[in-house]
Amino acid sequence: MQSLDVYVINLDGSNDRLEAISGRLAAYGVTFKRVSAFDGRKLDLATVADYDENRAERYMGRSLVGGEIGCYRSHLDAATRFLASDARYLLILEDDALPLCNPVALLEKALPDLEKIDPNWRLINIGNNKLKIATPLASYTVNDHACELVAAHYFPMTTSAIVWSREGARLFVEGHRKMFAPVDNYFRYWLTRSGHGYSFWPAPVTTTDAASQILASSGQQRKTNKRKWYYGITKQRRLMEDKLIAFVHKKRFRRHIKAARRHG
Repeated sequence: MQSLDVYVINLDGSNDRLEAISGRLAAYGVTFKRVSAFDGRKLDLATVADYDENRAERYMGRSLVGGEIGCYRSHLDAATRFLASDARYLLILEDDALPLCNPVALLEKALPDLEKIDPNWRLINIGNNKLKIATPLASYTVNDHACELVAAHYFPMTTSAIVWSREGARLFVEGHRKMFAPVDNYFRYWLTRSGHGYSFWPAPVTTTDAASQILASSGQQRKTNKRKWYYGITKQRRLMEDKLIAFVHKKRFRRHIKAARRHG
């Protein structure tokens, strides 16, 4: 697909991980551009002008850690690069992504269908490890991997493999003001409310067992002094609110699809 670019986000010095994903993609004949990851592991968050700690504590029940800021900025940078290019679509893979089929071949089949269903689509998560509150749309098989394109009303977490439209990337980049959640939490917050988020199930891309180096040590930091006493309450409230919004959007979307098929 000439209009599809592929980027791999990789931390400087992580040559073994770059070599590994290069081999995995070469097996499918997929070429890519490397994007240097932002290393936020040693950031002093008090110096990060576009980070809103108070809102993070209200929304997440905890403050963020440097690795999460780095991951967020890496995805912002990739989306910005995409908008400066002539490509129509962008597949972003983190360097621990493990394709179960040729992701480009899958997108060559699915994107024309998605353009007809929703010309305003924004983001596809093709590396999700869970899927809830979704509407099946079309089925595909590539390299013996069978999966369905779905409208992801409750947008999946993880950013190991995502696909941008130009409009989605533009809204993400131009709408950026302050970080108040990890980037995958933000995508769920945004796309669960706005709609136009999609996914495949079962996921055509998973991850290796290698821990993310961009997020290295973040998990332990989150579990110690970063969490507020109300963390559990805040998390449950966030999940319940997002699921309620997703259920409402699912009903509206299904009515829209039925109407479109009647008139199509």
